[in-house]
Amino acid sequence: MRVLVISDSHGNYAHAFRAHELAGPVDHIVHLGDGCDDARMMEEVLEVPVHRVAGNCDLDRQVPAELTLELGECRFLLTHGYRQHVKSGLSQLIGRGVQLGASVVLYGHTHLADVQSADGMLLVNPGALKEGLPGSYAIVTIEGATAKAEIFPL
Repeated sequence: MRVLVISDSHGNYAHAFRAHELAGPVDHIVHLGDGCDDARMMEEVLEVPVHRVAGNCDLDRQVPAELTLELGECRFLLTHGYRQHVKSGLSQLIGRGVQLGASVVLYGHTHLADVQSADGMLLVNPGALKEGLPGSYAIVTIEGATAKAEIFPL
């Protein structure tokens, strides 16, 4: 299973669609906030399930701040990251992932792409798709209970 992970598009839906085009076939799309309207547009146009969480710049209070998903045999935690203060470190994010039994934690907010492991979890920040930034996205590949991630430039 392949999952396209994007974040922080801040209204630049063209970059979001470009990331989808570059990613090739995917089974799911995850948007990690600060661009909920961009994610909604993708959901309306594409024939792929789109999962989204709200970021600190999103005004739609109908969109959850965090979400857990079961994809394959992996439990995912989706969050923008501002509530876990990820710009000051990942300890709160890791704690929340452990609390929810996540094996994969997806977050944004910092605009810095990163893939690392902590406490048995895969932590993935796809970077940002905001105008004026180089832009990046992530592909998470799931095989059974194993997930791996790779960052790609836009």
